[in-house]
Amino acid sequence: MRNIKIEKNDSGQRLDKFLSKRFKTMPKSLMYKYIRTKYIKLNGKKTTPQVFLNYGDILTLYIKDEFFEEQKNYDFLKAGKNLNIIYEDKNIVLIEKEAGVIVHQDKNFESDALNLRLIRYLYEKGEYNPDDEASFVPALCNRIDRNTAGLVIGAKNAKALRIINQKIKNREIEKYYLCIIKGNPKKKSAVLTSYLIKNEKNNTVKLYDKELENSKKTITEYKVLDTKNDISLCEVFLHTGRTHQIRAQMSHIGHPLLGDEKYGDSRLNKKYKLTHQALYSYKLKFNFKTDAGELEYLNGKTFIVNNVWFTKYFNAES
Repeated sequence: MRNIKIEKNDSGQRLDKFLSKRFKTMPKSLMYKYIRTKYIKLNGKKTTPQVFLNYGDILTLYIKDEFFEEQKNYDFLKAGKNLNIIYEDKNIVLIEKEAGVIVHQDKNFESDALNLRLIRYLYEKGEYNPDDEASFVPALCNRIDRNTAGLVIGAKNAKALRIINQKIKNREIEKYYLCIIKGNPKKKSAVLTSYLIKNEKNNTVKLYDKELENSKKTITEYKVLDTKNDISLCEVFLHTGRTHQIRAQMSHIGHPLLGDEKYGDSRLNKKYKLTHQALYSYKLKFNFKTDAGELEYLNGKTFIVNNVWFTKYFNAES
């Protein structure tokens, strides 16, 4: 028999979700059997998989020792240390991601990704210890394409992670991008609505002007800030968050992003010697319309990255 006390970062989640994270080698069928047959109790009583855990709850487990003997995983120490932080407090951290860095590790980037760098940073800073957490791991709340740079939100604790994820889902965190596009649009500002279908095999998307089966509505707002020769600098605001949305949307209206190898103009890219898209998530605005609990202090705050690298093409002297 062993007891587990539910700490703050583990509270607020369902029992079965907690157990799946804590005991990764335990088959789900066995986990549900343990709960059903009272081999797992909550505060000394029979419980259900759907019950939500509270801070201070005690789980009593009559399960095999092998499930407790999980190897410590410190693979995040293999990740790089380079982390450009533009804001940090006790709950969140805002990171400026470089182009070429993947947000979450995959089979091609198992040892180095931005989320692993964040975990390493907080571990070495003494703010995160895997041995003290049953299920929580510091996490990134929003994604950016590998070859797109810009702001990413990291959550230091479970409560912050839940709040930020909910605010992103409710469109209460506004994301603005800078980009360079081909040519000079006739409309200096517009709200573009299209319908997107993703090709999973080659990881590309295609936009249509009419709604089709399995398509997703895509709304993108742009404003031309400056024009020079055959390119324009634009600010883009996302009303929806779809795969490759800005890149595909601007290409769809005949103004692809400079440097974009998937949706762009190869000749223009060669002229400017760019091999990845001139796209940057440069501004985040916390515009909460519902209660944000412990993160209410962020409401109304705006964070901006100045001196985005490709704005040099529009400097007066260039």
